Amino acid sequence: MRIWDINPGYLNDKSLLGEHRELHAIVSILINKKKGYSNHPETLRWKGCGWALKQRHKLLKHEMLLRGFHDKTPVFTRSNKSKWPSIYIDEPGNQYKLLTRKYTNKAQGRIPLPKNTQELWAQHKYSVLARDTNLYMSIGNSVAKTKKFELFQELSAEFANILKTKPLSGGIINALQHMWGHVSKYSYSLDKNINQQNAKSLLPAIQELTIKNNINYLVYSTSLSELGAWI
Repeated sequence: MRIWDINPGYLNDKSLLGEHRELHAIVSILINKKKGYSNHPETLRWKGCGWALKQRHKLLKHEMLLRGFHDKTPVFTRSNKSKWPSIYIDEPGNQYKLLTRKYTNKAQGRIPLPKNTQELWAQHKYSVLARDTNLYMSIGNSVAKTKKFELFQELSAEFANILKTKPLSGGIINALQHMWGHVSKYSYSLDKNINQQNAKSLLPAIQELTIKNNINYLVYSTSLSELGAWI
């Protein structure tokens, strides 16, 4: 039984759908006070985090939608808004290592598992931008000065925490407008009135143009699905 703490974009289809099933199992155990797996470490760490389970489910749902899967089983738990588990089964940086071993000679996720700090940052940068422009600039400057594996563990944990916070609507629009710069040349309808578009219309347009034209820089971005869970 496993609920990952890193972005669902790193999971391959089998793991993504597997986590979706296991999350529902944990919700059922907690709501119905079932004994099976009630003392499992994964179940215990999510106890009292009903809102977070609902939000993690939304993150899984939006990643599934991006891949053509449809979720028909919503989660309604709401306890302790904004409270996430305070402990990890494995630290976020180690979760990338676990998946690297797990996926040897197997299908990969939408986002390639990061091989160094620079790749990790490139994959998370627009998600960070949506939440804090100053932090985005600070981390970008730090990563530019780091060696290949410096700060990997620290930033893995920081990104996992940052992506648990709800971005403000203005921050989402700012990130989407930056993302739009990568796909705008493929659009024939939105470019002239991009500043009038809201997030609900802009994100699907970016997703469609990204997938259709194989814009890997955005395909490999956590923001391509996770921002949808907050809109």
